[in-house]
Amino acid sequence: MRFATRALRVAQEPDKQYQAVINPIYQSSTFAWDNLDTIPKIDYTRCQNPNRQTLEQVIAALENGNHCTVFGSGMAAVTAVFSLLQAGDHIAMASDIYGGTHRLCTTVLPRQGITMTEFDASKPETLDQAVNSNTKMVIFESPTNPNLRIMDIRKIVERAKAHGLWVAFDNTFASPALQNPLDLGADLVIHSTTKYLGGHSDVVGGAVVTKDQELGNAMFEWIKNTGAIPSPFDCWLTLRGVKTLECRMRTHCANAQAVAEFLEAHPKISKVHYPGLKSNPEHALATAQMTGFGGMVSCEVAGPATNARAVAESLKVFLLAESLGGVESLVGYPPLMSHAGMTEDQRVERGIPPTMLRLSIGLEDPTDLIEDLEQALATI
Repeated sequence: MRFATRALRVAQEPDKQYQAVINPIYQSSTFAWDNLDTIPKIDYTRCQNPNRQTLEQVIAALENGNHCTVFGSGMAAVTAVFSLLQAGDHIAMASDIYGGTHRLCTTVLPRQGITMTEFDASKPETLDQAVNSNTKMVIFESPTNPNLRIMDIRKIVERAKAHGLWVAFDNTFASPALQNPLDLGADLVIHSTTKYLGGHSDVVGGAVVTKDQELGNAMFEWIKNTGAIPSPFDCWLTLRGVKTLECRMRTHCANAQAVAEFLEAHPKISKVHYPGLKSNPEHALATAQMTGFGGMVSCEVAGPATNARAVAESLKVFLLAESLGGVESLVGYPPLMSHAGMTEDQRVERGIPPTMLRLSIGLEDPTDLIEDLEQALATI
């Protein structure tokens, strides 16, 4: 089956009791045993639940993986991946990465005796300098948050495997509709299902997908022991979103392309970050490893930081809010939102100036989005 069909048909046969086309929500904490000699497949919702099981099977199929574990949030998924590390281990982290992952690596892992070194993922050879004798894992993402840099996944994987490292990759910005990192050699693919997979800004969740049985078992044991689970209703909502992922991403990409081209030509925008622009230095790489350029656009407003803030606060169709990947368009200000945990020097060093806005392009008419940006930019 092809992608859109898998999203609708994998593990989603009609309910056996009533032939319901949409499976019911199994809002039960516990499940009855027939007898003490036969342990049921599902007995307690902290360990597994029918709604969670279905969602895991579907996401695994969309990422071309064999095992998926879903979590109560994207950060719970990242934490589960880091649970593979032990005191004394070392991790190589891309410097251009989501602020929450950076915060976890710099504030939580050190208390557990795990050290970290950053590397420039746009230059795969820098990974070699970041690796120590106790390095066990590398983590990176592409497109990156919020710069939308495109990293050469194959080359980084090759470098990591030469050192015997686990490769963890955050695929949230692309979604499996546009990119399948497991096929490029990654060991663990992470998602904040809050974003494009759920797609409607009404549920929080995370997922880890792998082809490796041992790693899959480790993720399951971690969630069973820590209880960082999504509710049955959260899983049901996320699965509802996944059904339309392929067609939503087509519109996200088309709208983002139109917005990016408008911003690139606007005199009050000093820089546009979007891999779909032919002027983008990573356009060819994005074309080679993705099937679309995504629904995220970042831009830098000309002039002082107050101009960027004024534009963000003047938008009317775009909502000023954190998060991304929903059907509605959002504008975010990274210094106070996604990357607030970094110092200003750290942000600037990573190419996140105080003049940057991050746009999550939704499914509205692109003309309305462009007109909204035009009126907001006219206020400065």
